[in-house]
Amino acid sequence: MACARRMKTLASTCVILSGMTNIACLLYVGWITNFVNEKDPERKLEEDKGETLRIIERLERLENVVNSHLQERPQKDREDAADLSLSDSPLFLRWGRDLGPESRRVALHKFQYYGYNAYLSDRLSLDRAIPDLRPDGCKNISYHASLPQVSIVFIFVDEALSVILRSVHSAMRRTPSHLLREIILVDDSSNNADLRKNLQTFVEETNQRRPDFIKMVRHTKQEGLIRSRVSGWRAASAPVVALFDAHVEFNVGWAEPILHRIQEDRRRVISPSFDNIKYDTFEVEEYPLSAHGFDWELWCRYLNPPRSWWSQKNHTAPIRSPALIGCFVVDRRYFEEIGLLDEGMEVYGGENVELGIRVWLCGGSVEVLPCSRIAHIERAHKPYTDDLAAHVRRNAFRVAEVWMDEFKNHVYMAWNVPLQNSGIDIGDISKRKLLRERLQCRPFRWFMKNIYTEMRTYTDTIAYGELKNSLRPDLCVDQGPDSDNIPILYLCHGMTPQNVYYTSSGQLRVGVLSPTIDDNDNKCLVDVNGRPRLLECSYAGNKHMKHSWLFTQGGSIQNTESRYCLELVQSSGVEVGYQLTLQTCTTQTWTITNILTAKVL
Repeated sequence: MACARRMKTLASTCVILSGMTNIACLLYVGWITNFVNEKDPERKLEEDKGETLRIIERLERLENVVNSHLQERPQKDREDAADLSLSDSPLFLRWGRDLGPESRRVALHKFQYYGYNAYLSDRLSLDRAIPDLRPDGCKNISYHASLPQVSIVFIFVDEALSVILRSVHSAMRRTPSHLLREIILVDDSSNNADLRKNLQTFVEETNQRRPDFIKMVRHTKQEGLIRSRVSGWRAASAPVVALFDAHVEFNVGWAEPILHRIQEDRRRVISPSFDNIKYDTFEVEEYPLSAHGFDWELWCRYLNPPRSWWSQKNHTAPIRSPALIGCFVVDRRYFEEIGLLDEGMEVYGGENVELGIRVWLCGGSVEVLPCSRIAHIERAHKPYTDDLAAHVRRNAFRVAEVWMDEFKNHVYMAWNVPLQNSGIDIGDISKRKLLRERLQCRPFRWFMKNIYTEMRTYTDTIAYGELKNSLRPDLCVDQGPDSDNIPILYLCHGMTPQNVYYTSSGQLRVGVLSPTIDDNDNKCLVDVNGRPRLLECSYAGNKHMKHSWLFTQGGSIQNTESRYCLELVQSSGVEVGYQLTLQTCTTQTWTITNILTAKVL
């Protein structure tokens, strides 16, 4: 799921992967041993530390084996077939200028295959130091000694071995030993030989010293991230389960704040605060503290913390969050009680939004903890699926139909898909609807009013989709380059720049629907001195500009003040041969793809 970071007061717009950003996003927790029913916990803790050091020594020996293996042959299997056409690859914008031709070729192989700089990762220590990015007050907080244990679940498919081992290594180094019961590795049917041989060797050697400390779950066919997380949960035995990607690095003190909050209330689903491991240099970049939300396509996004959090003037306080960016920590039994993840979803995307909505509507809560920080690799591209958007769209419609009540049309509008007869098979949702009924969950309107108050709604929309003129029905109105504010005509492609929304007040909005009040405003079609322009709707309204239009399906589009019509004229100066103009009305007519049946034009 690609999670957009948009912080109005804190700054920055970033795309996270979740791991997300195509997906995706991630999580935490961990260490080693049974602390339960011990008469001498301090002695047990010292024994655990010694056992941990022995396991880490094995990790370091394996690192040497892996590095020598990499020197012999850069990679194998499908990685060798990766396309080397990245002559202008972003990999080399900030890194690798001194590499020789062969090393450059190998680095490009790995970059395209993994979406990050696996060449560099293979040469970094598994036990490297990363900056402590917690707010200052976090270091002075003490926690109860009897926190619950946790099972850490790592999900991966064809991940670089060094990245997986670094994730495990950092968990073991930076988590109190008595809190981590086990680590579970879920391999979603990888093809890499490293993940069949060397990873298995590491697991077996570790388990010789500590039986069943690391569990391997291998899928015989690829199930996708969502069902893989459920597989990991099923293998877990600790009271708390942490589900995250296998390309993370844990920071100091990340586990205790989360386990403390869950111990206080088992209905809390919690995310750490995430920092970015840059895909090219592997430097750790601090991200501002944020909540997690979503737009109307149900892509996850970072949000400013709510005003109530800022008013506390305490940067260590939990941040109330409408949703999750994909990875989370949860009480194991509570997760089952509320319905796990929707296993009817495919691959990746939407499950994080659905879980957040479901938890809030059904009596739980979602938090982000500033004192728990984890660094996550944000890939430059998602190598594991050709069309992530198609999966996210299908999953989003499942969420809309089960949970979003009268607001579900916003999701269809954002994806530019008809509300009825969409042509998209979302699978059977009857069990999810029964789950909502059994849990006696609140209506979605409650969520909008009480939890996600920043979300904009578009209940005034009466028609949406592609806007076409009968003179050239192969061309659509398009927002054009953002910097120009000039609408254009372009060959119809059905993507966001060609989304048009006609409202009951006569506005014609073009382009993406701004999801929250912290985002830039929507763009409206305006008559500016007899020329069509796209300006922020609120600005046009405040300045009493000419931004109201009369439109009927199959009729003209006429400005209510100037009386000019939006029409097409031939132009040799543009690629498609026609451009938009405002002129005295002729016989040109327009159609828009979708009309909401309750508000017929």
